[in-house]
Amino acid sequence: MNPKRKNRLILVLLILAGVGAAVTLGLKALDQNLLYFFSPTQVKAGEAPIGHSFRLGGLVQKGSVVREKDGLTIHFDVTDGAETIAVTYTGILPDLFREGQGIVATGKIDGSTKAGKMHFIADEVLAKHDENYMPPQVQEALDKAHENGKKKLAENAAEAATSQSMPGGNAQ
Repeated sequence: MNPKRKNRLILVLLILAGVGAAVTLGLKALDQNLLYFFSPTQVKAGEAPIGHSFRLGGLVQKGSVVREKDGLTIHFDVTDGAETIAVTYTGILPDLFREGQGIVATGKIDGSTKAGKMHFIADEVLAKHDENYMPPQVQEALDKAHENGKKKLAENAAEAATSQSMPGGNAQ
């Protein structure tokens, strides 16, 4: 291989290595700044990262809001109809925050449980802005949980009907 070709090959390899390093650094920085959305069902299933920030969305469970004496720390439960996650937030809540309302909270699962529920420490809480709006991810998660509940109800009804049928298999 002549020296001119060798120099070109080295230059091309250096350029490829530089582009590869830049892409790797860019993807790593982007991955650290992404906040994925999870419903309480997905969090309970272990799909959410423990110790890393993500968004938790659902409805504030009625009767679950408890304020501490300091006036800033609030404990409440977020549910999607199927599962419930305990949330602790320290700060000023949005004016539209109330029980039975859709919210999206940004924070981390701390790995502990509170009253038998996974514990989520929220850094930020966002509430819907009017009666008709619900964040698309929250609506999708609630619809999915509702459909799963309907399927379980139908399966339980089918099992009950089967168990009540006669031993010969001829239900009348």
